[in-house]
Amino acid sequence: MVSLWWAAADADQLQARRQAELKSHADASLLAMRAQLQDCETLIRSFQAVFATLPVVDHGSFERVYERLQPRVRFPSLQAIAYAPRSEAGGQARYVTALVAPMAGNERVVGLDVGSQPANLRAVERSRDFDRVVLSSPFRLLQFRDADARVDGITMRVPVYSRGTIPRTMAERRTRLAGSLAVSFRVSDLIDAALQGGARDSLHTRITDISGSAPVGGAPTKTAPIGTAPIGTAPIETASGREGIFLFDSHPGRKVARTEIVRRELRFGDRVWRMEMSPAGPLAAAQPVSKSPFWAGLLASVLLAGLVHSSITMRRRARRLAEQMSQRFRDSEERFRALNELLPALVLLARVQDHRIVYANQAARTRLGEAVGMQVLPHLFDDPALRGRIEAGHDCCGTIEARLHTSRGSRFWASVSISRVIVDDHAHLLMVAADISEQRELTELLTYQASHDALTELYNRREFERRVEQARAALAQGGAPGALLYIDLDQFKLINDTSGHLAGDHLLTELAGIMREQLRGDDVLARLGGDEFGILATHVKDRHGAQLVADRLRERIDGYDFVWENRNYAISASIGVVMLDDPSVTLKDLFAHADTACYQAKENGRNRVQFFSAHDDDTTRRHSEMEWATRLRAAVAEQRLLLHYQEVWPLAGEADGARVELLVRLREQDGTLVPPGAFIPAAERYGLMPMIDRWVIETALSHFDELHPSGAALQLATINLSGHSLEEDALADHIIERMRRHRVDPSRVCFEVTETVAVRNVARVSRFIQRLRAAGCRIALDDFGAGMSSFGYLKSLPVDMIKIDGGFVRDLTTDPMSQAIVRAVTDIGHQRGLTVVAEWVATPEIAAMLRRFGVDFAQGYALHVPEAVAFQRVAVQDGAAQGRAGVHGVAADPLVALRARRRASRGARQG
Repeated sequence: MVSLWWAAADADQLQARRQAELKSHADASLLAMRAQLQDCETLIRSFQAVFATLPVVDHGSFERVYERLQPRVRFPSLQAIAYAPRSEAGGQARYVTALVAPMAGNERVVGLDVGSQPANLRAVERSRDFDRVVLSSPFRLLQFRDADARVDGITMRVPVYSRGTIPRTMAERRTRLAGSLAVSFRVSDLIDAALQGGARDSLHTRITDISGSAPVGGAPTKTAPIGTAPIGTAPIETASGREGIFLFDSHPGRKVARTEIVRRELRFGDRVWRMEMSPAGPLAAAQPVSKSPFWAGLLASVLLAGLVHSSITMRRRARRLAEQMSQRFRDSEERFRALNELLPALVLLARVQDHRIVYANQAARTRLGEAVGMQVLPHLFDDPALRGRIEAGHDCCGTIEARLHTSRGSRFWASVSISRVIVDDHAHLLMVAADISEQRELTELLTYQASHDALTELYNRREFERRVEQARAALAQGGAPGALLYIDLDQFKLINDTSGHLAGDHLLTELAGIMREQLRGDDVLARLGGDEFGILATHVKDRHGAQLVADRLRERIDGYDFVWENRNYAISASIGVVMLDDPSVTLKDLFAHADTACYQAKENGRNRVQFFSAHDDDTTRRHSEMEWATRLRAAVAEQRLLLHYQEVWPLAGEADGARVELLVRLREQDGTLVPPGAFIPAAERYGLMPMIDRWVIETALSHFDELHPSGAALQLATINLSGHSLEEDALADHIIERMRRHRVDPSRVCFEVTETVAVRNVARVSRFIQRLRAAGCRIALDDFGAGMSSFGYLKSLPVDMIKIDGGFVRDLTTDPMSQAIVRAVTDIGHQRGLTVVAEWVATPEIAAMLRRFGVDFAQGYALHVPEAVAFQRVAVQDGAAQGRAGVHGVAADPLVALRARRRASRGARQG
């Protein structure tokens, strides 16, 4: 019986050893799958960093990052990397795929609405809420819907938030979500790649997703340590009570004996995968018991039982203890080696005494070459100071970035961590390193692009402002003063208009090189935008020193002749200078002062240097205009612009209908009305007139029959256009489209252009006028006579009426020259078949004289005081107020009677 028991015990030990080997293979396979998923996480995090760094990621940059990383070399199971920006539609968030790499084979993914794949959408929302990697449940990949019906597609997703600080709360993450990055792959291929080796054929492996369609639990799941389910226990159910979804089966159709199965669970990205591993064939049976004569064995056992009892007992105990210790050591060493061999990181172990490397994993051997026994650890580092620290015993240096070199002489950057460990009762140095060469190169490229101008390779505005802020901080700490130079090229737009933007770009590049040559050691040069440059001149003690720097730069630019396609251009620059000697001045004020000084340099004739002075009259006026520009923007945004009209009266005969000129007013927040003379100069200075003109056009045309009390009987409404608006080629089409939309007869609309604007660009204005006249509109030339070539331009400008400049009309009764000019303008206008209108009619005497000269129409305070258009009036004026706006005691004048008849006629029409 003892002999039989011994044989059975040997069989049990063999079975236990096989079972332990099966568990070891299961642990190694689980580690391999986790390493694959972690590699994928590293890839998608790299793309996430690109979105966090660049302000805009287009298809080209997305493809270039993909080509650099070459992800399919590391895991061939990858199908695509895609980005879906977040958008709103009907109050619901949508994620439509916009960027895909590689494009080959994934064309169907572009435009895919992630919401059409519930498993994919749940992964988007889960990653958004907890800012971490989330795996989706398996689904059918769109790329293989026609060719392969397998439901084994998996996406790994991470959120992309808007730029700024890292969101800390779930509500902030949901609000700042800009899009979702995804890596899609076939999970069966990923698992198959992780299970390569002899164990794949000899072991039957099945992997099931047991987390169901929703994450297990409501809170973020953490990666659990590797564990083993008891052999023969019931399957782990999902949250829905079902067995889960099969992901992989190495031997489809083969049945599994429940007594021979080992289970492991892999928790990653909110999913739980259960791995069941068993031998592909039955376990080998124990060796048969030796065929010794039973009776002889029994007799020998009886005779020697007493003698060897104690010896056998002690030997078995010692053997069992030795086997347990040996097995424990082998298991520990095997797990350590399996883990380190599968790691993508470089793992090296070196002795403390001589720093000789005694172990290197597969990744280290592949990257560094022959390292074990051939090199010492400090000699892998390029930095002599770091080598000295390690050789001196300062081993635990934490995680650093260092440059390593291989046995083949190549070098690369790595993230290195060194720590002291005990192995076999001896102190060793354990070094773990990850190759970050590509990430570092990409980071350096992105950092350069974020701080430099792409055209001139100078610093951009953001970096320049950061340098100026540093100079301010240094000045506050007692540093040396400096100067800020704001440079604006003169007539740069002329080069762009005549020779094209390519010529302008070439000029900016050449001037950047010229200005760079004039810099001193610590000076900073940047392109601030367009044709504007900035220089931070350091160590400039006073205004005289700054003047020398600015004059040298201006003279060098002025002496440069730009040649493009056989055309020579003289180049000059206006430079505004502000001293950087007061740390209390904010960065915003510094740039505003420099811009003001540069503007004054242009106002004073260009090609000069102007220093900022807070007490200068021009500076005060500039600040006033800047304030008006800010107030004007606020008024437009708050809809505080108003329309007024002034009637235009015929000087001879009865009126055939009301004629008005539309005027714009600004209403302050307290209700005060501001005349245009207060804010129009600021609007013209800061390019706000096109916005105002479009507002007037839209408001007037959309309420055309509500402008005047006469309603639909209004014969003509005149709208003023600024010179900035006439530079917009699309304005004429915009006006025609608005008249068509609001059903306004073009013959009832007149557009007024000042003479100075017209003669400044005759060709452009002529095209604009012809476009509107072809549609049926009328054109008036305002301020006629103010220019020096007025009569000559009448031949080339196709206008319908001319309005005599008010300066001549104002002095008509006292100035013979004004009388001669008004008479000449009237005669020439009539010869050209034009209607002549006089402005600024302030007295009845002026009106009577204009009638004698033959002027057709007149307008001014003597005839009509501007008033709000009908649809914007808050209250109807009573009859007494209307009477006070009348003739002012000149009832004997015929114009008074004409106005009275007009009011009576207007009242009848209203009745």
